[in-house]
Amino acid sequence: MPGGRSGDSGQAFPAYIAVIAGLLFLAFAYFLVGQAALTRNSAQTAADAAALAAAQDAREQLRDGWIEVILDPGQWSRFLQGEADTGASPCQQAEEFAARNEAALTGDKCVPLTTGEHGFKVTVSTTGREPDHATASAEAVIEPRCTFDPPAPTPDPSEPTPDPTPTSPDGGEGEPDDEEPVVDLVCGGEQWAIDLESPTLPSASDLFRVRLSN
Repeated sequence: MPGGRSGDSGQAFPAYIAVIAGLLFLAFAYFLVGQAALTRNSAQTAADAAALAAAQDAREQLRDGWIEVILDPGQWSRFLQGEADTGASPCQQAEEFAARNEAALTGDKCVPLTTGEHGFKVTVSTTGREPDHATASAEAVIEPRCTFDPPAPTPDPSEPTPDPTPTSPDGGEGEPDDEEPVVDLVCGGEQWAIDLESPTLPSASDLFRVRLSN
């Protein structure tokens, strides 16, 4: 009988080793899956940050450009709708923020949206020490928060002009025209009066909202 117990123990040991080996294999597999998920998350975080940085920089550029033409309300619409050129600065910001998150621009890198919305699509690849790098893309859009009533169009010079203002009975001229009206912006439900004699604008975040679109 003792010899039989010894034989059972000898048969159980290889089975024990097999179970341990299987558990170690599963643990290693879960580790690899976790690492891959972490790498993908890192790539998406970097892409999100880079896209938001590009859109936020473009928002600042739009406000700066708007201030330069603030005395010409006829040009306001293209800045309010995000249609003005913002140069290369936004994508430079995207590249910088990608690097802060151990990633680099790749593929199409940083391009303006072509979906009818104004903003940027950024594609990055991780550059850390992970064995398998991951690629991710993100889109950030710039949405106007303001509305305003554009000025009346300038009369066509070819059209007949109205008669001159008649003189008053005392020989003086008629009442002078009213001064240039203050142009009102409504941003986030709040009204901003833009005095064209001393013009200022709300902050960029009051003028535009930036958000991820995916």
